[in-house]
Amino acid sequence: MPDIKRLLKIHKNQTLFLFGARGVGKSTYVRDELNAESTLWIDLLDPVEEDRFARNPNELKALVLALPASVTHVVIDEIQKLPKLLDVVHSLIESTNKYFILTGSSARKLKYGDANLLAGRAFVYPLFPFSVLELKGKFDFSIAMRFGMLPKLCSYNTDEERSLFLQAYALTYLKEEIRGEQLTKNLDAFRRFLEVAAQCNGKIINYSNLSRDVGVEDKTIKEYFSILEDTLLGFMLEPFQHSFRKRLSQKPKFYFFDVGVTRALLRQLSVQLLPRTSMYGDIFEHFIILECIKLASYFHPEYRFSYLKTKDDAEVDLVVERPGLPLLFIEIKSAEEIQEVNLKILFDIKKEIKDCEVVCFSNEKREKQLSDNVKIMPWQTGVERYFT
Repeated sequence: MPDIKRLLKIHKNQTLFLFGARGVGKSTYVRDELNAESTLWIDLLDPVEEDRFARNPNELKALVLALPASVTHVVIDEIQKLPKLLDVVHSLIESTNKYFILTGSSARKLKYGDANLLAGRAFVYPLFPFSVLELKGKFDFSIAMRFGMLPKLCSYNTDEERSLFLQAYALTYLKEEIRGEQLTKNLDAFRRFLEVAAQCNGKIINYSNLSRDVGVEDKTIKEYFSILEDTLLGFMLEPFQHSFRKRLSQKPKFYFFDVGVTRALLRQLSVQLLPRTSMYGDIFEHFIILECIKLASYFHPEYRFSYLKTKDDAEVDLVVERPGLPLLFIEIKSAEEIQEVNLKILFDIKKEIKDCEVVCFSNEKREKQLSDNVKIMPWQTGVERYFT
């Protein structure tokens, strides 16, 4: 994998949690940030290490207390596998001057297992697949749209290798995160759910329809979505809450964390992406939303995202609440030429909510400003301007 500097900035001399889905590069990031000689590394993905600390969590205390002063940091990789270790970490924070870096690809056991979350003594950071701004000159838009932005993809030179990797990723997720962690007993139903959820990516969730398609109850579908969120494979985008008179939808959308993983779950990796098709438009929208979310998480974590859908079925892909700044409404269009008639919803919003910004991110080559201060801009310009 090429040497790519990540945008995330952590406070290294603090105890912290670093969360991200499997394969986003957490371990690589931490190794790049810390001096190997001053770091004790504990990898709970190693069965021997996991068994060692599962049998005797206080083994961690004995190890840390024996460390020389030159070792300043202790990394515990995939902490969710042994949440009980957090009690020991808590004690060591109080009794030593070591800093603990705790990585995890799932918050589920920590959230629901009465895990010690260190009572505010640890900062919390997210890490995502690569951003366009991290890859810079190495970014290939066509490859990113088809296969996503997981760091490991940079190691492969052919579409066949990229496809095999993503197919294996989907299987690994089922095997290690779901079955291995015993997150659900009905793995076959969950496997069906994953494919159906991928088909519904970016669409308003209808729990009853999903329940019928998967063959489980509504409450089980909600639990499955909760598993995806807790294992950081996706997120809910809630409807915009405002007095906007035409707003109708009260149901969330769900987005997977990477377009390549979504296509793998849909078994569409071999399908070519053709501009001016609905599939291309859906993936383009998904890709841009993910870029906005990633960059905001790194640079503006207080931003809140939602979407807007009116009773006329007009829709704005992203609504961004920015403390101290006007509301930002973003419409995403994959076309290379955008006409005013395509942006009627943005003009309507501008009339209804005077103090707001409205913009269309698109494949246009140049930035344009229309009447009522409605802007059209190349998507790369837009995501960098508004979210860094």
